[in-house]
Amino acid sequence: MRALEGGDLWFLAWSARWTVALSLTAFAGGGVLGLVLALVRTAALKPLRLSAAGWIAVFQGTPLVMQLFLVFFGTTLFGLRVDPWVAAAIALALNAGAFLGEIWRSAIETIPPGQWEAGRALGLHYVAIMARVVLPQGARIAIPPTVGFMVQLVKSTSLASFIGFTELTRAGQIVNNATFRPFLVFSLVGLVYFLLCWPLSLSAARLEGRLAAATRRTPTKGKR
Repeated sequence: MRALEGGDLWFLAWSARWTVALSLTAFAGGGVLGLVLALVRTAALKPLRLSAAGWIAVFQGTPLVMQLFLVFFGTTLFGLRVDPWVAAAIALALNAGAFLGEIWRSAIETIPPGQWEAGRALGLHYVAIMARVVLPQGARIAIPPTVGFMVQLVKSTSLASFIGFTELTRAGQIVNNATFRPFLVFSLVGLVYFLLCWPLSLSAARLEGRLAAATRRTPTKGKR
């Protein structure tokens, strides 16, 4: 057992950058996939809606750590050797896409049917109505839960340590193995996660408050 040194603290801080990088990469990939799933889930063709719903059900209904294992070890069946960073980014993006797809689908479906009818009355086709009318309004509704999901995504990156990727949690395990001070080491790890997630949590709560206030004011404006 030895005391924590400056090098240990620097290693933890330096490893946190991989947590941030992995979170941003997974959110970017999941955002693209989530938008596709949201559009397919609200499509007119029932087979498309069912296929998207099945994809979402699989990734929401199975443990994320299992998805990480399947991506990391499953690629060996095809003779490929995937780096833990790549495997973690892919698995987290697929998982994030399923959740973001449902969040954004709900936002799209809250737009009144009258908005669609108005777009058609103006001669707009489906893509134009979605891009110019529905998505801009749905984005405003989806921002608070999307920011809230980012908090969950940051914390989920800790599971990447199971496949050997050295992010913040894995760095804490390495430092603990060298110092045998688990309470101190993982308290510091938890503090770093808190500092990463707390601003996002505050932002999500603030955005939800603004959206609720705007929603309460809307009926009043309509009566005037």
